[in-house]
Amino acid sequence: MSSLTSNGPSGVHFRHNTHENKGQIQVIFGPMFSGKTTELLRRIKRYQVAKYRCCVIKYENDKRYDKDDVSTHDMQKAKAISCSNLASIKSKVMSYEVIGVDEGQFFPDTVQFCEDMAKQRKTIIVAALDGDFQRKPFGNIIGLVPLAESVIKLTAVCMNCYGEGSFTKRICGDTQLEVIGGADKYMAACRDCHDNDIVDDEKKILTQQHTKKKVLNSVENLQGYRPKENVVS
Repeated sequence: MSSLTSNGPSGVHFRHNTHENKGQIQVIFGPMFSGKTTELLRRIKRYQVAKYRCCVIKYENDKRYDKDDVSTHDMQKAKAISCSNLASIKSKVMSYEVIGVDEGQFFPDTVQFCEDMAKQRKTIIVAALDGDFQRKPFGNIIGLVPLAESVIKLTAVCMNCYGEGSFTKRICGDTQLEVIGGADKYMAACRDCHDNDIVDDEKKILTQQHTKKKVLNSVENLQGYRPKENVVS
């Protein structure tokens, strides 16, 4: 980083730094509900305080909390550029020094985009799931690991036993890889709770109760239906 010096009050020398980035990739991995987006925004704000030109990119199909902004589960928000392919917005982000990418696992070209931007002396911060709901690598996102200067994996709280939750468990019936959702579709889980059927059994019970309620409501709507009265002897 280059610097200039000038005399301040009482002859004190102040250093005026110019931003001379060498380019780097920072990766924030973790399961759902581990605070990946929160950490991404924290780092972006830190660079903004230092007067870096920053932007955040969000996956355009992720509209859970906001159509235009990146948002955490607890509704911390930041303005974002939306796209489904990072190469399509490369020209838009060339004027920025620090680029954040949220939900990096969904973009097909995250690895190549990050490497290209780092070679352009940009700082790239990626928040992404490292594994899918089956604990398998999510796409090719793991390919960032040997290319990155910094990689961390956050953990959540297991939503079943309240231990350390390192994995994402899907609690809905969808089987395709890309199913965007929150606590209605996913939970953070530890190894044991991810592998067992505790949550699945609880879900079946709730489904059965819901079905019984619907059947009862249908019966009550029949003409002439009268509920059975309790007989006290």
